[in-house]
Amino acid sequence: MGKKPSWVPTVVTQVSLCFCLYLAFQLGQPWSSVRHGRSETRPLDIYFISVGGGFRPPTRQTHLLKQMEKVAKKYKAEFVVDISNLGEDDPLMQNGTLHFSSLKVPWYTTRVSEGKGRGYFQKMIKLPCEKTLDVIVVDTGLLLNLTVGSLSEVGNNQLHWLRRTLETTGSNWRIVVGFHPLATCEDVEERMEAKQVFDSLRSTFTKFEVNAYLSGQGCASSTGLSSLRYIRNPGKMAAPSARLRRKLEDGFLLHRVSSLEIETYIVTSAGEVVHKSVLHQRGKEIM
Repeated sequence: MGKKPSWVPTVVTQVSLCFCLYLAFQLGQPWSSVRHGRSETRPLDIYFISVGGGFRPPTRQTHLLKQMEKVAKKYKAEFVVDISNLGEDDPLMQNGTLHFSSLKVPWYTTRVSEGKGRGYFQKMIKLPCEKTLDVIVVDTGLLLNLTVGSLSEVGNNQLHWLRRTLETTGSNWRIVVGFHPLATCEDVEERMEAKQVFDSLRSTFTKFEVNAYLSGQGCASSTGLSSLRYIRNPGKMAAPSARLRRKLEDGFLLHRVSSLEIETYIVTSAGEVVHKSVLHQRGKEIM
């Protein structure tokens, strides 16, 4: 059997080295703009989108839904969380599920019923490796009817249901979703009122180790709420320019859920990722 040419080992070594460099480069790439088309999907994780619903001018609503559809298709989003006070009457959800094929997935929508009907429910999402994610939607409107230091009957019923649900669930992740933020940043008087109204809700989250509370528009900066991750939809977040502020108003959140962590990305109306945060399974953080 003849000897291999002397150049063969050199070529093999160079090819191996190039492959190693390519692999290292791929693993080390940062998250890039969604619109640039680089997929960071991981087969054992699930993705979902959360967005602030409500009324928008038709052109803005269509543009937002088109951006959501691109991301939903690319990352195979399994569901959408729609933070609205309108429930199933929300126009964003209605138009999204009617006209955009990639958005014809389950939509879990908040509502503010103010005592009319029941706007709270639980959805259990299966994750790989026999893990589960709880998406628990609460009707914060039921908690605004605080009279003489006590909640209305429907508000109390919701709190009892929430505590019972959190106490009995065995899910690895627990995300609660509500329309109202748990605190407001307007003035001292309003902030104190909001704190009093939602105290029972916040203490329930702490007692039963809720991982995150996902809400609509809130403070421009993070608010320290016990050891809970408080995630706000981009909505009215403060921005250094009017242009970026508009991009955030019509932006949304992309969430990646694994057995060990939840990554959240703020996606602007231009398809740009402008912020990323990570919530680890062990310990809770403030975004």
